[in-house]
Amino acid sequence: MPHIRELFNLSGRVALVTGGSRGLGREMADGLAEAGASLMLVARREQWLTPSVAEMKAAGYQCEGMLCDVSNLKEVEAVVERTLEVFGGLDILVNNAGVTWGAPIEEMPLEKWRAVLETNLTGAFLCAQQAGRVMLARGGGSIINVASVAGLLGMADYGPSTVGYVASKGGLIAMTRELAARWGRHGIRANAIAQGYFPSRMTERVLEQIRKRVEGNTPLGRVGRVGELKAVVVFLASPASSYITGQTIVVDGGASIV
Repeated sequence: MPHIRELFNLSGRVALVTGGSRGLGREMADGLAEAGASLMLVARREQWLTPSVAEMKAAGYQCEGMLCDVSNLKEVEAVVERTLEVFGGLDILVNNAGVTWGAPIEEMPLEKWRAVLETNLTGAFLCAQQAGRVMLARGGGSIINVASVAGLLGMADYGPSTVGYVASKGGLIAMTRELAARWGRHGIRANAIAQGYFPSRMTERVLEQIRKRVEGNTPLGRVGRVGELKAVVVFLASPASSYITGQTIVVDGGASIV
């Protein structure tokens, strides 16, 4: 029987984290590195990516970075190819890159709807497709899609509609199940994280308006804290969750049960 330390040990594994240069993506990347994984961080903006990679290297972690728009197939292909060149493999994919846009549904600009779906859902598909090809050839891997409780629930009480975001996250949860069903016999596990409200650049403005309401509707009485997601992603990436696939792990302080 494996020791508990072995079950959470990611030494020798290679992880690709999209949207990994800051916020929740950086937190999850830190967790994977602390567990021993080598990292390829992907982001759209160099001003956040370069310092993050430098900080992780200074901390002693094996880390490289690459600029990429995940909705662009050629750029995704280049990232996967570079990951293989640098680290010799790819075992873990964390699809974290995401955007949003708020407007009443009846006024939502079509171009904004499309932009959100292209990054949040099409981008995740492209990354899963390209990483999945490598994992199929290697005989296994773990894909972790960062969704949201917005993909499980309507968000009528929380500010302006983000219908594109909600739809994309619901689609991401469904895609997670399909990946798990199709690739499970090839040793590839696919799971999703549906997080509630955590302070981040994406949520800071809306949290200013609705924080008290969110806290009042959450059994634990608060929003998420720094550090409360990285253990979840390490669990889903590691042998500790070797018999878990196709699942959505909700991390919301209980808000979705009331």
